[in-house]
This record gives sequence, structure tokens and C-alpha cells, in this order.
Amino acid sequence: MRFMVMVKANRDTEAGVMPSEAQLAEMGRFNEEMVKAGVMLSGEGLHPTAKGARIRFSDDGVSAVDGPFPANGDLVCGFWMIETASREEAIAWMKRAPFAPGDELELRQVFEAEDFGEAFTPELREQEDRLRAEVAARR
Repeated sequence: MRFMVMVKANRDTEAGVMPSEAQLAEMGRFNEEMVKAGVMLSGEGLHPTAKGARIRFSDDGVSAVDGPFPANGDLVCGFWMIETASREEAIAWMKRAPFAPGDELELRQVFEAEDFGEAFTPELREQEDRLRAEVAARR
């Protein structure tokens, strides 16, 4: 099972405060443990929303709104993509993540092809596989 783990932004991350060398080293150790265990697929930190944009779709068309965005608890400052045998295992890994009291992670399972049933036709599956291979080849 694949999961996206979102690291919730806070006042410091939105202000562009960078982690210390000690914090980076601690996170590096945690990431290395996950990689060696075959759990981590990817993970990155994100710039503050001041450098971002939101794309909004409506009946009137599509618009882009530049950040920053209000800090309402929904902002994300980083993420991991992980793969574990169960939701419980994913939670257990993330409970070990090196964060401070008050920090928050959100864990969400990623849809797999089987989750879409008959609507995900063999042709659509083939297209998905081809696109994934193309993306992987660019890396």
C-alpha cells in the first residue's frame, strides 16, 4: 500500500525559516532508515506558499492566485511517498519521524488501479503504465 504523508506547515516554515544542520542530519537518518527498509519512495520539502500559486477552476474559466495563503492548518511544507504492508505500519513509521511537539503529519492512502474497478479499462491501464515508464525514464 502506498501512502502520501504530508508535513503540515507552521509559522516558521511559512516564514522561510530553514532547518538547522542538526535537524537536517536527524531527518537524513530517519530517511535513510526508511530507504534501507524499502519504505520510502520519495520525499521533499516545499518552499513557503509565498512562492506558490493556486489554480482555481470554475464555470467562468481557470484562474491562478499567487501566494502566500492564510495559515489555516491546511498548508503543506513537505511530503513523503511511502510504501508499507498496511496503514498501521505506515503510522508506526511516521510516529518515529523527527518532529517537535505541536508539529503535525497527515497520512493518506494512494489509490491503486484496482480501486477504480471496471472504469479503469485495459486501455487506460496501458496508458497509465506507459506514462509511468516515461516519467521514470526521465529520472
